[in-house]
Amino acid sequence: MKVVILAGGRGTRISEETTVKPKPMVEIGGKPILHHIMKVYSHYGHDDFIICLGYKGHVIKEYFSNYYLHQTNVTFDLRNNKATVHQNFAEPWKVTLVDTGDETLTGGRVRRAAEFIGEERFMLTYGDGLADVDISALLEFHEAHGRMVTVTAVRPVGRFGTLDIESDGAVTSFKEKPLSAGWINGGYFVMEPQIIEFISGDGVNLEYDVLGRLAEQGQMAAFRHEGFWHPMDTLREKEHLEALWSQPGTPWKIW
Repeated sequence: MKVVILAGGRGTRISEETTVKPKPMVEIGGKPILHHIMKVYSHYGHDDFIICLGYKGHVIKEYFSNYYLHQTNVTFDLRNNKATVHQNFAEPWKVTLVDTGDETLTGGRVRRAAEFIGEERFMLTYGDGLADVDISALLEFHEAHGRMVTVTAVRPVGRFGTLDIESDGAVTSFKEKPLSAGWINGGYFVMEPQIIEFISGDGVNLEYDVLGRLAEQGQMAAFRHEGFWHPMDTLREKEHLEALWSQPGTPWKIW
């Protein structure tokens, strides 16, 4: 199943890092946070990625264009203009990089990637949040409830949007960033391809314009994730994730 990753935002709240790179390329433990997210999906056998680019998208393109070289031991014979690769540590990933515009909103980015998604169920997440979500259990839950969208619901500190969830998992309300928070949108979505029909163009916000509407129509369910989830919106959060990475038992390192 294809995994779509939204990687086009500016990351203004972590401008110490994002003046020269997009937020998904901010490094944790010497690797972009984007790489960590992809490793989680790959652990569950999902290696076909579509990355929606925007702000400084060329940095992500350059990273993947040189990925093979960065992951190998290599000898350069400059006299004879030859390179010898000794070992290959590259991932088994197929990565499609789609320019979705600097100012395009989240829903618009998904629509611009539609031709690469095709008429198939797909997964989607943000390029700035780490979690130890059980992707196999998430997909099983989605298949069982039969709604158009599954959102992974998490319980972090109370500064994000909230979800009202019924006992059977149905989401009846989707509200971004109220004054208090219970279950919140943690990303790690599963979506049916029909969701593209709800996105008219670049100016559509996935969260406000689409997911809120689908929740009201009973077409959204929540997969409750009680494990680790953490965003990387600020330098402080980035430093916290770095500290977790340097300790034994990094919570999202399930590979």
